[in-house]
Amino acid sequence: MTAAVTGPVTAPGPAATDEPVDASRPTRRSTHVVTLDDVARHAQVSPQTVSRSIRAPEQVSVHTLERVRRSIIATGYVPNLAASNLASNRSMTVAAIVPDVSASVFADALHGLEEVLAPSGYHLFIGSTGYRPDHEEDLVRAFLGRRPDGFFIVGTTHTDRTTRMLQESRVPTVETWEMSETPIDSVVGFSNRDAARAVVQYAADRGYRHPTFAGSLQTGDFRAARRRDAFIEAVPELFPGEPVRVVDSGTQKVDLDTGRLLLHMTRSLHPETDVLLFASDVFAAGAILEAARRGIRIPDDLAVTGFGDFELARHLLPTLTTVSVPNRRIGTVAGTVLLDRMSGRTSDVSIVDLDFSIVARESA
Repeated sequence: MTAAVTGPVTAPGPAATDEPVDASRPTRRSTHVVTLDDVARHAQVSPQTVSRSIRAPEQVSVHTLERVRRSIIATGYVPNLAASNLASNRSMTVAAIVPDVSASVFADALHGLEEVLAPSGYHLFIGSTGYRPDHEEDLVRAFLGRRPDGFFIVGTTHTDRTTRMLQESRVPTVETWEMSETPIDSVVGFSNRDAARAVVQYAADRGYRHPTFAGSLQTGDFRAARRRDAFIEAVPELFPGEPVRVVDSGTQKVDLDTGRLLLHMTRSLHPETDVLLFASDVFAAGAILEAARRGIRIPDDLAVTGFGDFELARHLLPTLTTVSVPNRRIGTVAGTVLLDRMSGRTSDVSIVDLDFSIVARESA
């Protein structure tokens, strides 16, 4: 779990002792500690302006804010955010909870989130659930203990306790990467069900006749489950008479090796498959690499699609046909929604559908 940097920890004073004090050792009184007044003198502004620049930068002009920040760097001043937070009842932190911090799509969203929040003085606490609802619950409980000003959470399906904790906390919360008619607070994302159905429609329009859906459908990956369900619903309509083929690697990790395994399982269980629709670009990439090793021509022998439009999708050979979702924009829009709520500019709930698109490349 990655935590934001807070103010300095003040050590307790020396305990009473009969032993002589080592005069050669610097003490708190004998060392120079840069104060807020020092920064104010360096920046040639009032101490109140320095304080406001740290606590509420949105209330300070851009010119003055930059001047104060340069002076903070020049003097080496470290704001005591803990004391400031107690006085203002604001922690200037946002808790961000994602399934996997190593996934580029979630990393993109976090970069977008920070891009919006950092100029206003907010820092991120980041936690990874590993697609485990019980661990998400633990993270929410732990973060609430640190009094964040807002929550950014991937997903709209949680344990009852998680939902109740967030609702009762009244902390502005933005759920992402899915849409919901009953969000905890605000939601910014897209419909995984609609996106998966669009891929099945794309396969039908391209003339494929024997589709198979493949993924590692872990218990906590509710978005992958919605993609699978959309596939199951669409096949009878778009491919009349075709059996519904779903290959599930179970609790395997979301990595390239699982993509290779899913290709092997599909070729063994459903050799008639002519288009393989993966729940993630990571699986699709592993399958394409394995196909090249085994002499399977893509898309001639087998077409492949992914989901997510990860950076690697456009660098594979062949390049990957996939669903593109606005990863970074999810972060920036969610950050804007949170900032408006945390600053008190609005109390309105936001439901923002950023939609998706099908990116047709060489693999299908």
